[in-house]
Amino acid sequence: MKLCWLDVRATDDARSAILEEAIHQRVDGIVAATPEDLETLPPTVKKVLFPQGRPLPEDFGGADVVIVDPVAHGEPAELALRHPDVEFGRFVEIIDAPTLEDACQAARNDRWAVLLFRDPTKIPLEIVIAAAAKSTGSIITIAQDVEEAEIIFGVLELGSDGVLMAPRRVGDATALKQAAVTETAELDLVELTVTATAHIGMGERACVDTCTYFREDEGILVGSHSKGMILCVSETHPLPYMPTRPFRVNAGAIHSYTLSANSRTNYLSELKAGSKVMAVDIKGQTRLVTVGRVKIETRPLISIDAVAPNGQTVNLILQDDWHVRVLGPGGVVLNSTELRPGDTVLGYLPTQDRHVGYPINEFCLEK
Repeated sequence: MKLCWLDVRATDDARSAILEEAIHQRVDGIVAATPEDLETLPPTVKKVLFPQGRPLPEDFGGADVVIVDPVAHGEPAELALRHPDVEFGRFVEIIDAPTLEDACQAARNDRWAVLLFRDPTKIPLEIVIAAAAKSTGSIITIAQDVEEAEIIFGVLELGSDGVLMAPRRVGDATALKQAAVTETAELDLVELTVTATAHIGMGERACVDTCTYFREDEGILVGSHSKGMILCVSETHPLPYMPTRPFRVNAGAIHSYTLSANSRTNYLSELKAGSKVMAVDIKGQTRLVTVGRVKIETRPLISIDAVAPNGQTVNLILQDDWHVRVLGPGGVVLNSTELRPGDTVLGYLPTQDRHVGYPINEFCLEK
């Protein structure tokens, strides 16, 4: 989980509502200009004093962290010796090569490095992240909005350790917290036993082309019902007559569900460029990947029925072609047209019903 610091120094309108939202969303830190602004905050949030353009106060009050400009306030290491109960960090504004080197030094040596990059390119941040690869401190990068925060969290794959953002309205704290979620939960996959297959005629199927290379033991979960899905493998394995396309999953008929962010499901038909889907491997490890394109075409279809150890039934409708594949235990690749009753495939059994893709506790019968 990446760190979210909310800057309320310039927040006047709706400040109390923004703080209430931030605390409810468990934002990691609240950044204020004076110790008085931190007094009413609960102990669940890190209190960050950032007196930019102001002298250091005599008393830091309840501040947990103080971010200083060394030119105006002194060196963080020296201040830490005088105030051992407070953590100190360094603010660096990056505008040229010398200040970029200052940022690299701060990221390597200081407990907290709060960085403001004036140029829109993220190349300088990449350099800082690389320079601080073995450091124990944290890089907090200032973002102008949630969209920039999402980019910062992903720079150089590792991303900044955290983002400092000034909210413009109620809702920004929630959006920032959602953008900070870079890890997805593992899933408990189950072994499903195939009970029947049937050629069911023509229909539309969707190929999901992502912006990511899948691994050989990885694909996406797809099913006709929201409570039962089968792991469809990507086209990472060699096929006759055509090259591999390791970014693609020939996923199934357009009505099918797949998993996306925040435990939500999406129909394959509603995926589009920019959508997120959950990639899953045979161990249940997951990651979110971005959809680059969805190809929907009319093809012959095959229906696969399977049953879980608890007796729950699962259905998947795929393109009726040998090269469309699913995964079995141990990463065995199974051609859909060669599946027979008794074969074992990997799947997942979500426990909640769905309303517009969101999990909800209500009665819902799917068949």
